[in-house]
Amino acid sequence: MPVYKHKSRDSWYCSFYYTDWTGRRKRKKKEGFPSKKEAKNYEAAFLMQHEGRCDMSFQTLAGLYLDDCKKRCKPTSFYAKSYLIETKILPYFQTIPVNEIKVSAVRFWQNELLSHRDEKGHPYSDTYMKAIHVQLSAVFNYGMRYYGLPSNPAALCGSIGQKKAAAIDFWTIDEFRRFLACVYEPPFRIAFQLLFWTGIRSGELLALSVEHFDFGQNLMYITRSYCRFHGQDLFLAPKTAKSVRTVTLPPFLCRDVREYAAASAGKEQTGGRLFAMSRYQITKALKDGCTAAGVKAIRLHDLRHSHASLLIELGYSPLLIAERLGHEKIETTLQTYSHLYPNKQSDLAIHLEDIHNRTF
Repeated sequence: MPVYKHKSRDSWYCSFYYTDWTGRRKRKKKEGFPSKKEAKNYEAAFLMQHEGRCDMSFQTLAGLYLDDCKKRCKPTSFYAKSYLIETKILPYFQTIPVNEIKVSAVRFWQNELLSHRDEKGHPYSDTYMKAIHVQLSAVFNYGMRYYGLPSNPAALCGSIGQKKAAAIDFWTIDEFRRFLACVYEPPFRIAFQLLFWTGIRSGELLALSVEHFDFGQNLMYITRSYCRFHGQDLFLAPKTAKSVRTVTLPPFLCRDVREYAAASAGKEQTGGRLFAMSRYQITKALKDGCTAAGVKAIRLHDLRHSHASLLIELGYSPLLIAERLGHEKIETTLQTYSHLYPNKQSDLAIHLEDIHNRTF
């Protein structure tokens, strides 16, 4: 693999031929390397990528994986992936050839995560460790699919952490009533009511405009999600295909939203947003309301859990709840809220007893 030196520039470059994914032979030239070794390393890594060899370094494979994700993921999702890989995975595996990473090495890495403590002595949460491990496994799966890696050592080692928190917080109707009594500004009042009575996600709420409501039919259309990312307002597709949905509103809530929209006419922000607030502002309003009302503090997303728990208590089926929440699969609903369903077991048994006594 010959490399060359620019004497006038005091730098090195490489020039070589390779076969691209269509089978055509092409020439590649790359300049500006400060040393001969770096030029050679670049050429070797480039050829390994295009030849589909799995003896490339983990850093090279991770770079290929992230380049692929960048074209397919939402900006926020890509940022989360790249952050976990660059800060929690690459420092351990970056220089090791992918096909030399053994299950034992993954096990040692897992133990490092399990042993981690921050400056306050707190470990990583189970859900965070699970997310990190999922990214490591995803890189290896990418190597298996496209670069001939024979197996996934992360999968063979087994995962750590857990996908869902051990328990979820939610409010009863009484707790929400007490909270709402301490929220006075109309935008936040209406926003919190929509979150509690419909179970929509906060990003879906912040993306709503007047056009997303049919006040005559008491309908709300969820078609997009909003976030502020790196100083830009982004309107993205909802989380899953099933998240694009129509939600029926109780008449009282539809009236409140219509009155708020009429009073807010001409005050809309980017993209015609009905709720011209940031996630930080609505989270702060939630925290302040909890303190003022003396109810237990919950997260913004827990208002979605509160809606689901209310529907379960009212006896609605998991299928209907999944459709209303925009879950891609009914299994998501059952896995997330399965711990709430046993509360109905005693009622079910009593009902069966009653049927038996009246029939036999």
